[in-house]
Amino acid sequence: MAGVEGRVAVVTGAGGGLGRQHALLLAERGAKVVVNDLGGARDGTGASSAAADKVAKEITDAGGEATASYDNVATHGGGAAIVRAAIDVFGKIDIVVNNAGILRDVTFAKMTDEQWDAVLKVHLYGTYSVTSAAWPHLREQAYGRVIVTTSTSGLYGNFGQSNYGTAKLGVVGLINTLALEGSRYNITANAIAPVAATRMTEDVLPPETLAALDPAFASPAVVYLASEECTATAEVILAGGGRYARVRLMQAKGAHFDEVPTVEDLAARWSQIMDLEGAEPGHNPVR
Repeated sequence: MAGVEGRVAVVTGAGGGLGRQHALLLAERGAKVVVNDLGGARDGTGASSAAADKVAKEITDAGGEATASYDNVATHGGGAAIVRAAIDVFGKIDIVVNNAGILRDVTFAKMTDEQWDAVLKVHLYGTYSVTSAAWPHLREQAYGRVIVTTSTSGLYGNFGQSNYGTAKLGVVGLINTLALEGSRYNITANAIAPVAATRMTEDVLPPETLAALDPAFASPAVVYLASEECTATAEVILAGGGRYARVRLMQAKGAHFDEVPTVEDLAARWSQIMDLEGAEPGHNPVR
């Protein structure tokens, strides 16, 4: 398969964990990689060039092609600079893997504006800033692969992660629209929901669970979604510990009323409204 051979990929948050594995596998399969990482702590504070430099060197030492980027995805200027690095060094951009992330876990009752904003700026706005900078190039060349990183915390919720979960479901909404707008330009947009042992999850999951969740398990799914052969779009793929599964929003058959129902009418048929037997993938009735 042609896969990603000769393609240029940007991977954000590639200085460690999942992003590092994605970057290494993309390079191993013949892609030229922009290894982006701000080099900050798990909560987003601080910065260092060491993490991105180390992964870029791993790639070049193995015979691949890579360049390091230390720009902050949370700003429009940072997103533009990351994409510009791909254009300046490799002449184009084909693949965007939005992986950068931070955590500011706290219960909603104790959430501060700063904790809320910091997480959304990296995960949601960061995905926007990099993808929006790449989008005109992808459209112009009539080819592109956009991959965002969602999470089971966004898909299903997780205690103490209202900021993170909101951002992670937000990027799914983004790819649903990008898939529609990109279809005529041969651009796909998909999401990966990784479950992996990284510094983001080291104190969230028990040690025995972490031991089975090598981050490398998620990367083949990312590289396949980034490949020429994969034409899937607007999909969410769960990947963790060797298990890969499609995730879909489903819509029940529900109940229909010819006239505006009373609250009591609705209550009387509530079990029918909630019954998922025979449910089908959801769709936008406006389209």
